[in-house]
Amino acid sequence: MEDAGVVVVVENLVKYYRDIAALKGISFTIEEGEIFGLIGPNGAGKTTALRIVATLLKPSGGRVTVAGYDVVREASVVRRIISYLPEEAGAYKNLTGYEYLKFIARIYGGDVESMVEEAAHVSGLGEKLYSRIKTYSKGMKRRLMVARTLMVKPRLAILDEPTSGIDVVHALHVRRAIREYARRYGVTVLLSSHNMLEVEYLCDRVAMIHEGRILDIGSPRELREKYGTRNLEEVFEQLVSSKEV
Repeated sequence: MEDAGVVVVVENLVKYYRDIAALKGISFTIEEGEIFGLIGPNGAGKTTALRIVATLLKPSGGRVTVAGYDVVREASVVRRIISYLPEEAGAYKNLTGYEYLKFIARIYGGDVESMVEEAAHVSGLGEKLYSRIKTYSKGMKRRLMVARTLMVKPRLAILDEPTSGIDVVHALHVRRAIREYARRYGVTVLLSSHNMLEVEYLCDRVAMIHEGRILDIGSPRELREKYGTRNLEEVFEQLVSSKEV
């Protein structure tokens, strides 16, 4: 029986791509309403972990549950309670942003107008929401996709590099919107990023991952104090250096 306050449980998760181990026995839990970050460089295993939680990849070993449901044996149930934003997400380019959001909202059901209104706020696209998606910059598309992922109020939102390709000003807006949305609706968030300053702002707790292993887990403040550093980048540097000695 899972702890009632825990949404995600990852136990000794292993993933091989042929002879290459992308994940080497990682474990962590995510509590209800928490924003939890997997941070590390490209190739560390972040996206692999997210795809397994999102039921898109099967693990080679270990166990993952979302709200008590096994992501392999009960994948269809898990898919109904999560929303996943991959790093390279696309949208229907001939629709306007507004039409796209309305289309997705109808698929999920519920109060379509309310969902689209929430998404409009999260995206910060303003009048551009009524332009065709094929006219959007990469950053505008990304803002639309983050909004689409959150507006359905999933039990768990999985965000892979949520501000990838977004300029500094709009990235700040998206980060604030993610935090506000998660707090207001109690949405649990699992996100990955190689931008440690971004994660430091967004996350309640973070797991630092390197070469398929988790080096440490804690709140940004706990980790800074534990290693006597000014930011998470310096924490990560210390952890990697100590493993290489």
